[in-house]
Amino acid sequence: MEFGCSLVPDAGDPVVEYAVHADELGLQLLGIQDHPYQRRYVDTWTLLSVIAARTERIRVFPDVACLPLRPPAVLAKSVASLDLLTGGRVELGLGAGAFWDAIEAYGGPRRTGREALGALEEAITVIRAIWSGERNRRFDGEHYTLKGAQSGPVPAHPVEIWLGVGGPKALALLGRSADGWIPSSGWAPPERLPELNARIDEAATGAGRRPEDIRRLYNLSGTVQDASEGFLKGPPRQWVEELIDLAVGYGVDTFVFWPEGDVRGQLSVFAEEVVPEVRRQVTLERGGQ
Repeated sequence: MEFGCSLVPDAGDPVVEYAVHADELGLQLLGIQDHPYQRRYVDTWTLLSVIAARTERIRVFPDVACLPLRPPAVLAKSVASLDLLTGGRVELGLGAGAFWDAIEAYGGPRRTGREALGALEEAITVIRAIWSGERNRRFDGEHYTLKGAQSGPVPAHPVEIWLGVGGPKALALLGRSADGWIPSSGWAPPERLPELNARIDEAATGAGRRPEDIRRLYNLSGTVQDASEGFLKGPPRQWVEELIDLAVGYGVDTFVFWPEGDVRGQLSVFAEEVVPEVRRQVTLERGGQ
């Protein structure tokens, strides 16, 4: 199991200092939302690069990259470069796009659902081609092309592609082609997870893949607090119980905490009071493995 956090890239917040604190606390992953059109936010990829330079162990990723405003060949080059420079501390969260008015305002394409899914599928192919390090890469798609591209550098480690998707066709694409699924608790509450996971598993099996090889991440939006006010809003013991249920009952293997309010304090209580007990009890539930 792995535990991490995801931070809002607000220009007025000490986001880099929060990231350093998360690294010092021993969290393993750090994500940054990617909304280039949001005027209050600094650029996600620039921020990830600064965070990677200021931290020592934590792995970083966009949670998730806005594909319509991130051409996949250049995005792949950016990911591979930062992964190489950090000794293998980068993963790629990728989304098909949303907020189309804002994307179009920034010069991006306005896509239908079918077009967005097609572009996402093509992007996965293009990204992996650029990571291959091979010469003369060619791809002729509806949305993206490679015309004799010279790929490289090769990432320092096998970078995983995690999709933030929820539709049936997108989940089928994930099962066929991606390395992980990163839904958020707001739009994929626990009661929906069996159905959505089943779509991934079915597609993976149909493609000759093992469903268990696909990472199941989960963005946790909530607050660790004294009083219980519902799912992911309560004291540490409630969080422990809910995360154990998600891990054992729903197959989640990676938790990404989106702290609200006192970010530094929330990160501390999550890392120090929730994470160790979840690890311990899930290990016991799984027979010590």
